[in-house]
Amino acid sequence: MPTPETVLNRLENFIEREDWQGYDPYDGLNSSFLRFLTFNGKWSRIAVTQAMKRSPINLRPVLGIDKMRNPKAMGLLARAYIERYRRKKNQRYLSQIREILDWLISNSSPGFTGYAWGYNFDWQSAVFYVPKGTPTIVNTSFIANAFLDGYKILKEKTYLDVARSSCDFVLDDLNRTSHDEKVCFSYSPADKLCVHNANLLGAELLARVYSITREESLLAQAKRAVDFTLAYQNPNGSWYYGILPRQKYVDSFHTGFVLVSLFNIINYTNTTNNSEYTRILLKGYEYYKKTFFDDNGMPYYYHDKTYPIDLHCSAQGIITFLKFDDYDHYAIKTAKKIATWAIDNMWDDKKGYFYFQKTKYFFNKIPYLRWPNAWMFYALANYPDFAYRS
Repeated sequence: MPTPETVLNRLENFIEREDWQGYDPYDGLNSSFLRFLTFNGKWSRIAVTQAMKRSPINLRPVLGIDKMRNPKAMGLLARAYIERYRRKKNQRYLSQIREILDWLISNSSPGFTGYAWGYNFDWQSAVFYVPKGTPTIVNTSFIANAFLDGYKILKEKTYLDVARSSCDFVLDDLNRTSHDEKVCFSYSPADKLCVHNANLLGAELLARVYSITREESLLAQAKRAVDFTLAYQNPNGSWYYGILPRQKYVDSFHTGFVLVSLFNIINYTNTTNNSEYTRILLKGYEYYKKTFFDDNGMPYYYHDKTYPIDLHCSAQGIITFLKFDDYDHYAIKTAKKIATWAIDNMWDDKKGYFYFQKTKYFFNKIPYLRWPNAWMFYALANYPDFAYRS
């Protein structure tokens, strides 16, 4: 079996050969032919998108779907390169970091209060429709954190300014649902949904910028958002994806998002509620640890189903468990198990990339960039410091 460091190097080579471009599981509506077949209908758009996502045969080349740079993938790659530079001090990574961050500045969504980013494809869910380029709180928070990582390493104030302006997008352009003094930020400016991982990602961005600028208004809004989502924790420690009836499911990587965001918020702030936040965090962590991975490190997508086995869950599992080293003696061992299982079962050693999913009946081996390879690149870039700790 190749080591995580060997896999990381080969995955880096694959990503760079592709010039940071790739297909995406959800890019079906980038085909003009498939778009025509939908007649702009909600359920037909969902059918087209899901058919392309689930097919183990990559029909994109014949359907006119090109490989493209995806803003969220670019943010993850920037964060991975920053980790690579931090460890190796290779100047090549500095030029790549700057190139990606410059590209993200040039490719932000226009017309909003601050820097914000969406996807490079139209996206239809059962709840709402998000046209290409519509910024979301999820994409914006991940990418703004890449700028904050860049600011931490390179000390270039422009990067801090970009991330600070993304806070304005969260505060001024998103819709809000308020309960008492608590608040939930919408997923995008086009909806009023309450999605817990998205809400905490927005709160995490506000809290991290507060930790640098010391703007009390950012801390206050972050706390209101945290209090909203924490009030929805289930008795067993889990969170549903959202508050609508059709959003009452529990899955692996969104739970990981919630835990990592709350962990970071606690570290970025110093409020009287942090001891209570920590109690809730550890209750959620215990649920995550016992629910979403088997003894060998294989991930479960949902709390009550084995399939599909998805590498996004593996990547987020590595990221999540590495965070909890100080709380859990077995956290690093668990991260190692997850990485080992992913490499043993979902890594193509000839082609140098990770497979997308395994269903009960077949592997989906299409080399998607954002999901899962950019995620695994970022996860493994954080991994080497812990690789051989007992």
